[in-house]
Amino acid sequence: MRHEMFSKRYRVNSFTRLYNASIELVKPLFQLLFSASQALGSRKSASVSLINSNTRKNYGMVRWGFIGCGVVTEKKSGPAFAKVEGSEVVAVMRRDGELAKDYADRHAIGKWYTNAQKLIDDPDVNAIYVATPPSTHAKYAIAAMRAGKPVYVEKPMAASYEECQEMMRVSEETGVPCFVAYYRRTLPYFNRVKQLIDDGKLGDISTVQIRFAIPPYATDYSRDTLPWRVKKELAGAGYFYDLASHQFDLLDYLFGPIVDAKGHTTNVAGLYDVEDTVSATFQFESGIVGSGSWSFVAPPDTRTDTIEVVGTKGKLSFSTFMFTDIKEITTHYEVVYQEENPENIQFNLIQSIVQYLKGKKDTVASTCVSAARTNWVMDKILRGL
Repeated sequence: MRHEMFSKRYRVNSFTRLYNASIELVKPLFQLLFSASQALGSRKSASVSLINSNTRKNYGMVRWGFIGCGVVTEKKSGPAFAKVEGSEVVAVMRRDGELAKDYADRHAIGKWYTNAQKLIDDPDVNAIYVATPPSTHAKYAIAAMRAGKPVYVEKPMAASYEECQEMMRVSEETGVPCFVAYYRRTLPYFNRVKQLIDDGKLGDISTVQIRFAIPPYATDYSRDTLPWRVKKELAGAGYFYDLASHQFDLLDYLFGPIVDAKGHTTNVAGLYDVEDTVSATFQFESGIVGSGSWSFVAPPDTRTDTIEVVGTKGKLSFSTFMFTDIKEITTHYEVVYQEENPENIQFNLIQSIVQYLKGKKDTVASTCVSAARTNWVMDKILRGL
């Protein structure tokens, strides 16, 4: 299945040289045409922006309700909703009432619920953050959109590409936006990576290689303590669905859509029922090819987190989770880059969503449309969709 997306090709631009005398002769004409086209382009852009701002609802103060308030909301995301200008958290929901009350008390949030629909129906809540396991993302996101409330969903977007399609359909049908927490698109570290690729110094990009290996978590060793991330009925698959989703969304951001993917999976250690080892190949719409290997049962001293981009004039290496130095190596030089992350790592994306909802921004880096592509790739690898 192909998707309607923009494709990007990475190449060093070359232009036919003109004789100096010819350039001087036509320069005044070119300058005149350029000025005219710039003026026309500015009017066209302003018109599009005006139409969007007039038809899109302005939410004023964005008053969030959290469905789910577990570990991810403690530092990565939760505090950012209160720090962003024009945003506040007014209610949280968790099935365990004591835990919901504890979270609300510790974060000075006025209301807590044990029922998601009651939080969605709360008139003081005008936007919803879904921070539950993927198996309930579609259910809660669709309920929020049908209630007219924009929704921000944790990644992966859902437990299957099929559920993502339904979420996109409801968003289009209701006109209510759906955003997904692929916040790496807004981090300085990965925007540096994108800038280094886009500037063309690596030449034509030929291949992308992902290498990822981590040891089992302590909770993986007992069937009684297995985390939801390795329970297919809750997570959609195993750690691959949870962690590789970040990597594939990032590659979508850097290179455009992947249009073909194939994979092999196995369970080597038998600690749980889902896959613990994955190998895959994939190809972007631009023609760039890629491959990846993932092990979630590696020895502790072989931990690996690397993405390598190879071009005809150089290569770039960086990590997804460890934020190691970005290394750019060409035929002429080697440069190392370091970038700082915000204290609450989802801050930049949440800020852009709030600005969009308040009519101050026209686009958001991660929506249900871009996020669904990642589910499609993972389902192709795991299930041969």
